[in-house]
Amino acid sequence: MYETTYHRPSSIDEAAALFSKGKEAKYLAGGHTLIPVMKQRLASPSDVIDLGKIKELIGVEPSGDGIVVKAATTHYDVATSDTVKKALPALAYLASLIGDPAVRHRGTIGGSLANNDPAADYPAAVLATGATVKTNKRTIAADEFFKGLFSTALEDGEIITAVSFPVQAKAGYAKFPHPASRFALTGVFVAKTPSGDVRVAATGASQNGVMRIPAIEAALKANWSAGALDGVSISADGLLSDIHGSADYRANLIKVMAQRAVTAAG
Repeated sequence: MYETTYHRPSSIDEAAALFSKGKEAKYLAGGHTLIPVMKQRLASPSDVIDLGKIKELIGVEPSGDGIVVKAATTHYDVATSDTVKKALPALAYLASLIGDPAVRHRGTIGGSLANNDPAADYPAAVLATGATVKTNKRTIAADEFFKGLFSTALEDGEIITAVSFPVQAKAGYAKFPHPASRFALTGVFVAKTPSGDVRVAATGASQNGVMRIPAIEAALKANWSAGALDGVSISADGLLSDIHGSADYRANLIKVMAQRAVTAAG
C-alpha cells in the first residue's frame, strides 16, 4: 500500500471539509473495495476519510411512507432490524445474503451503492422499490442514480447519507449466488406498490449493471403470480457472458429468480 493519511471525522460536514482539502482523497465506508484496491496498488489516495463512525450516518428509522436506512448502517444491522423486517422484509432478507458474517458486520449500504458493483445486491432493491438516495447535497431518484458499471450520479466529494425506501404491498428477492464470493450471478427483486404498480430489477446479469425488466413487470402487473412468467422470454442481448455463465444462462436465471422472488413475496 502507498502512504496515505487516515482521518476519522465525527460529522458529515467535517468529512466533506477533509475531502475538499485532500489532494486525492477517498471516502471509506466498509472498505471492501477501497482497501483491496489500495493493497494492489491500483489506487493511492492522499487521504482516506472513514465515514463508519459518524453517528448521524448510522441507523434505521421508520418514516411516514416507509423506512430510512442511513448510509453507514451495516448489512448485518439491516438484516436484523425489526423496523426493516416489519416494513420491508425482503430488504432484510437481501441483506442477510450478502457475503459472509465478516462482510455483513463491516460492509454498509451506502458503500455498496456508491461503488455500484454490477453484481451487488442493494442496487436491485433500490431500483425495484423506487427508493430515493439522499446525499449531503441533494436527493436522487433510483432511476437517476445508477449510470452503469461502477458508475453513479454522485458528484466528486458527494456523500450518501441515507436511502429512503417506500412501503410496498408485496416485495421479494431471490438470487443465484456465486459459490465463492456470494455476489449475485443473477439476483432479482420484485416489488408491487399499494396502488398496484410493479417494478422489477435484476443485478449480476447486465453488461451495464443493475437494470429493470419491463417484460416481467408487465406480466406481473396483469397477474401477480410465478406462473404468470411461464410464457415470458428474456432476451440475452446486453447480458454478461463469462466463465461463470453465458448470456443465455443469465437470461434464464432472470426469469427463474423472478419467479422465486414472487413466490417469496406471496
